Amino acid sequence: MFDNKIVLVTGGSRGIGKAVGLEFAKTNATVLINYTSSDDAANKAIEEMKKINPNGTFESFKFDVSNYQETENEIKHILDKYSKIDILVNNAGITRDSLFMRMKESQWDEVFEVNIKGIFNCTKSVVRSMVKNQYGKIISISSVVGEMGNPGQANYSSTKSAIYGFTKSLAKELGSKNINVNAISPGFIETDITDVLPDSIKTKYMEMIPLAKFGLPEDVAKSVLFLASDDSSYITGEVLKINGGLYT
Repeated sequence: MFDNKIVLVTGGSRGIGKAVGLEFAKTNATVLINYTSSDDAANKAIEEMKKINPNGTFESFKFDVSNYQETENEIKHILDKYSKIDILVNNAGITRDSLFMRMKESQWDEVFEVNIKGIFNCTKSVVRSMVKNQYGKIISISSVVGEMGNPGQANYSSTKSAIYGFTKSLAKELGSKNINVNAISPGFIETDITDVLPDSIKTKYMEMIPLAKFGLPEDVAKSVLFLASDDSSYITGEVLKINGGLYT
């Protein structure tokens, strides 16, 4: 299904992004991951993909998605090398948690620069080639807290809410070009973000989830593959909730 498809996953060296890359590695897609800081983590992710599919093509690209010029240059390099990007997964994101009254302007700005400006930068750099090819899948990772809010995360929740408007608007613009634009809204997923939560907080959230457990990165990754596949060709402008029933 993904033969000859080129996939770019931002924030692909860890957590959900890494899981997405590993799921695509099981197919015949060419998987390219973006990362910002850890060369070791990126190399490890690529090594794991190669173990899954020794004959596959996998490569990592280090650039800061919040930097427009840097992002444009690197994606141009990718397009020059691979000639196209069929599937863009906007996954890169950060948190800078603080109660709003104590939140610094820098904490607000940094989260918006990565979580929203980063999506703008990556999508803007990719979309023209998708329009030219009359094909594309753009999938952005939002969050349940963008729907229900969360104390201490006014900045993060705001960016994740913004993804809904971005997704629905862009879907209307690009539908006639055979480009599907969707988002996924994960609930509490077992990543390094939830690992740092105190046990008391984890228990509290667990009690709120009808399925009584946190999700796995693989749960989100498999949903990304569905939205990236031809099985979802008549789905666009949607937000798929993967939250165990926490918020419906």
